[in-house]
Amino acid sequence: QVQLVESGGGLVQPGGSLRLSCAASGINFGLNAVAWYRQTPTKGRELVAVISSGGGTNYGDSVKGRFIISRDNAKNTVYLQMNSLKPEDTAVYYCNTGYCDNSGTYYSGIYWGQGTQVTVSS
Repeated sequence: QVQLVESGGGLVQPGGSLRLSCAASGINFGLNAVAWYRQTPTKGRELVAVISSGGGTNYGDSVKGRFIISRDNAKNTVYLQMNSLKPEDTAVYYCNTGYCDNSGTYYSGIYWGQGTQVTVSS
């Protein structure tokens, strides 16, 4: 049984930082690409960051230079370091495991975590 569990969300002031974790069980994260998405009622779902099985990374334009995705295959965990947070980063953040094609395009898989709420507010 595959499970993805996100953690690390919370309330933070603008300009602050948070680190999200996505811990997997029942699947070898090291063999898969992993992505972070975020979702709000008004904007819908947005792809935030992707890390390929080889460690290559891609970011959405709105988070480039501020967020860093990384992985620890020994812990079967992927992280999202979020810096210089803005109120518009407020969302529920989800991780997903899928794959990247040769062009680097990410295709989401069927396994999702339950989400973790990030709220950026003063």
